[in-house]
Order: sequence, then structure tokens, then C-alpha cells
Amino acid sequence: MTARSPRFTKATQGRLRRLTLATSLPPVVIAAVVLLLVDARTWWHFIVLAPGVVAALVAFERWTADDLARVALPCVVVAAAVWPLGVLVTGSPNAYWGFCAAGSLAMREVRRRRALALVALFSYVAVVGSARLLVERDDVGEVLLTYVLVPTALTVLVTVLTVVGERFYDLIRELEQTREREAELAVVRERVRFASDLHDIQGHTLHVVKLKIALARKLVPGDPDRAESELREIYALVSDTITQTRELAYAQRRLNLSAEIENAKNLFEAAGIRVRVTREAEVDARASELLGQVLRETTTNILRHAQATTVQITLSGSGITIVNDGVTADTLPELRGLSALRQRLAGDGGELTVEQTDGRFLTAAVFPPARAEAAPRDAGKVGR
Repeated sequence: MTARSPRFTKATQGRLRRLTLATSLPPVVIAAVVLLLVDARTWWHFIVLAPGVVAALVAFERWTADDLARVALPCVVVAAAVWPLGVLVTGSPNAYWGFCAAGSLAMREVRRRRALALVALFSYVAVVGSARLLVERDDVGEVLLTYVLVPTALTVLVTVLTVVGERFYDLIRELEQTREREAELAVVRERVRFASDLHDIQGHTLHVVKLKIALARKLVPGDPDRAESELREIYALVSDTITQTRELAYAQRRLNLSAEIENAKNLFEAAGIRVRVTREAEVDARASELLGQVLRETTTNILRHAQATTVQITLSGSGITIVNDGVTADTLPELRGLSALRQRLAGDGGELTVEQTDGRFLTAAVFPPARAEAAPRDAGKVGR
């Protein structure tokens, strides 16, 4: 991983490096050799000019490996020393090339006052090139063109192209980071979903078991047969919860809305609460599972937090609404299970509304009309 982008994977970095080296390094090497052959007229010219070329090649290779920071300063210093030697000693108008390449690449490591650094880079090329006038005054125009204007203009062009190339690398890094963040968010969302489902299963069951045990204790002295029946139901309920937890762990659990409605109705009636269920239409299977979770969580909340005497459950083509009385708190209680479900419904295009007014509590889960219209309609009504 790099210091600038710790989340930029080594595999992606390696692929980019190999691609850049394969496509860009050969032309750069060829250009460096050609410039040496053009400018070096004797063997010692090679000795003077070669360090600048080597510095540029090293800087380029380290840039493709995203490891330029370690060698940027030495490469720039070496290449910067070659340019005045080329101007004043060997008469090499292309000796600026190493400084141009290494300096433009080194700009990525400048964190603050980059504009000032760019001005210094271009000014150095121009000022050192103009020093050629100290040894060659016969044709001022030719000297300025060959040693000042052309090197400075090409340095500006190379720097601009380098910045564009670095931006390409930045975009690849950002895409890689975005992909990894999305993968992490997917894991987090799955953990939240699992926790919410586990809460639905075990929290709901434990509260119902608590109510049935309390009922069985009251029935033992006067109606032992009924108490035994309640205990059998508790045993069956716990066994079913174990099965559902196992299915949840292996991603096999699916809620059935009709079964949840029937289960909620039985629980409310066992607690002495009058229930009325109205079916205006059916919803599709995917929405049915989420609505079943909303109903199960709401049932648990009513049994746990309210002193309800009546509950109205309405199933429509677009969602489900549960209204109960017996609200004892003046303010809306904190219902973490419903809060988690609100986020899950929002992610699936739905909306969860929770309201408390005049001693009544309303929970409504609704999907958009386009989603609801996909479900088969059933206008029959069932009341209890």
C-alpha cells in the first residue's frame, strides 16, 4: 500500500505499473538515447549528459511504482546540475530534458505552494538556458529560441501532460477506494440485517414465552390441562425459534406475511386484545417478507410497551398499517427494531411511518404504487 492511498490495492497498483512501463518506458528510453546521440559529440559529453538521462529514467520508473517520493529530490538535483553543464560546457540544447522529466514528475510530491514550485521549475529552465548568451553572442535570436523558448515551452507541455497522467492515476485510486468502500458497506448492511432478523426472531419469541409462562402459572392450580397445553405451545415455539435461527444463519429464512398475520392475531387474542384484520389486496412476495418483519416487530412492541385493548391490521396493495390503542407514554418511545426496519424499507424503495396521537399508535409500511401494482389484487376482506 502507498502512503498517499493506503486502500489502493497492490494488485491494481501492479497492473497499472506493468501497463505504464510496457507502453511508456520504451519510447522514453528511445527518446533519451536519441537526445544523447544528437547532443554528445565526444566521449566526455556522454559522461556529462548521461546522469541527467539516468535521473529522468529512474524518476519515471519510480513514478510508475508510486514510489517517487524516495528518489524525487536526488533525481531533480542531479538533472538540475546537468542542464547548466550542457548549456555552458557541452553546448547541448537538449540537456534540459532530464530536469524537465524529473522535475515535472516531482511536482506530484509538492503538497503546498505547488504553483510557486511550478514557476520555479519553468524559470530555472529559462534562466539557465539564457546563460548560453555568456558563451555565444553571435546569434542572440537563435540562442533564445534553442536554449530558452523551446526548452521552457516543452517543459510546460510535459508538466501539463504529467499532471493529467497523475490525475488518471488518482481517478483509478478513487474508483478502487469506492469499490472497496461499497464492499465494506455491503458487509455492514448484511450484519445489520442479520442483527435485525435475529432480534425479530428471538426478541419476539422470548416476549411471547414470558407471557405464556405467566399464563401457565396462573392456570396450574385451577386448570392444569390448559396449563399443560400452554407449556406444549411454549415448547413448540422455542423449537420453531431454534429452527428459524438456524435458517437465518444459513440464509434460508423467509417470512410468510399471511402466517405472520395469523400468528399476530393469535398472540393478541391470547393476551385479551381484540383484533380486526382487513385484507384489501395482496402484495408481491418480496414486499411480503419485509411487511411480515414490520408486523412481527410491531406485535412485539404492542405486547411489550402498550396496554392495548384493540388492534386494527389493514393489508393493502401498497403495504400494511397497524393501529393500536392503550398508549401509556406521552412521547414516542425509542423503538430500535422499527428504526432498523425503516432503513431496510427505504433501501428497497419503501417507507415506514410511526406516529402516536390521542392515545393511539400507528405503524405503516408502504411501497410505491409502481411496486404495489406488480402484485395480484384481491379485493376480499376478512374481519375478526
